[in-house]
Amino acid sequence: MSTPTLLITGATLADGTTTDVLVTDGTISELGTGLDAPKDAERIDAGGLTLLPGLVDLHTHLREPGREDAETIATGAAAAAVGGFTAVLAMANTNPVTDTAEAAERVLDLGRAAGLVDVQPIGAVTKGLAGEELAELALMHRSRATVRVFSDDGRCVHDSRVMRRALEYVRAFGGVVSQHAQDPALAGASACCHEGELSGRLGLPGWPAVAESSVIARDAQLAQHTGSRVHVAHVSTAEGVEVVRWAKSRGIDLTAEVTPHHLLLTQDRLATYDPTFKVNPPLRPSEDVEAVRAALADGTIDAVATDHAPHARHDKEHAFVDAAFGMLGLETAFAVVHDTMVRSGAMDLATLVERMSVAPARIAGLTDHGRAVEAGAPANLVLVDTEATRTVDATASKSLSRNNPWDGMSLTGAVHTTILRGRVTARDGETA
Repeated sequence: MSTPTLLITGATLADGTTTDVLVTDGTISELGTGLDAPKDAERIDAGGLTLLPGLVDLHTHLREPGREDAETIATGAAAAAVGGFTAVLAMANTNPVTDTAEAAERVLDLGRAAGLVDVQPIGAVTKGLAGEELAELALMHRSRATVRVFSDDGRCVHDSRVMRRALEYVRAFGGVVSQHAQDPALAGASACCHEGELSGRLGLPGWPAVAESSVIARDAQLAQHTGSRVHVAHVSTAEGVEVVRWAKSRGIDLTAEVTPHHLLLTQDRLATYDPTFKVNPPLRPSEDVEAVRAALADGTIDAVATDHAPHARHDKEHAFVDAAFGMLGLETAFAVVHDTMVRSGAMDLATLVERMSVAPARIAGLTDHGRAVEAGAPANLVLVDTEATRTVDATASKSLSRNNPWDGMSLTGAVHTTILRGRVTARDGETA
């Protein structure tokens, strides 16, 4: 597919300057005022819009293969493009699990066929996510998919010896292990509510904060011991934040992410037993929400990751304790983070770009994403309207699933246009 010349006029950058941007052959060729382009060039009037690097998601569940009733790579890619993402990392907990080179290449190929975002597979740490025997880490890295991030997300790599060996293997090629920090002896498979007064009152199995922080502490020590890299998925507690801060103060190569839902929603949503709000780790009390917001603002937490987790209706429509974990997040992530963090004054737009584009791309090793808007950079971009307020309509989602916690909520900050290598992939909530 040929890429037309693209001229974006009157765009505001994150630093407040206004410029035209000329894109040729998928690369930003020139910035300035009064730029011209060939007659057949595509033109976008970006007056009143802000041009940013395309968003990158470190943590996306696309469900294919195995659960195409909940999501496919094509529908998940559409949701990502509408949400302003130019790259997403697809988690390995599919059926079959992405634990071989062939499986990783299949995910890569399906993403390329969809053509809306770059879909980079994450490889499983252990075979079948069983936590016992390492998966084909080196073979997945040497495959066409060039897997760099490995995770058993949905399950914790709880065996210290297995985690140590995984860190030693990925160190050889600069990979990273992304850990679902949940000690299964402290928070078992049925734990679904933050352990405390509310879990007791609602009669729901408790998930204590120490189940998160203790695993982060162990993995930080293992990363230091092996000289390797560890990434902490969906940090949700004040205790977890403090351990991440401690690890970084010691120079340990550890990064961390937080989800949009842990930045805004609290455990109070569980009072109605609505399974839409059942997520792992669970929604936490307000003091934990305040802690992860502060940590994202000051850089203790490096990145925002959606943990987009679509589910078919029949998997969510159960009693709370029996319903599937997870909620949608790709299409609303920018608006939630902008509304929660930027409009509140907790951080500026440039910091949002760092947390939602630059840092995720750096952690994942995606060198064509998270780049500054400058000549010579790949044109992976998003135009946003920071003043637009929109009400979320779950029925309009590009995802196949409808477990959307934001339905009916008004959020300020909207994605207008997404551009992948100079080609418009989404505009005003529709794929192009």
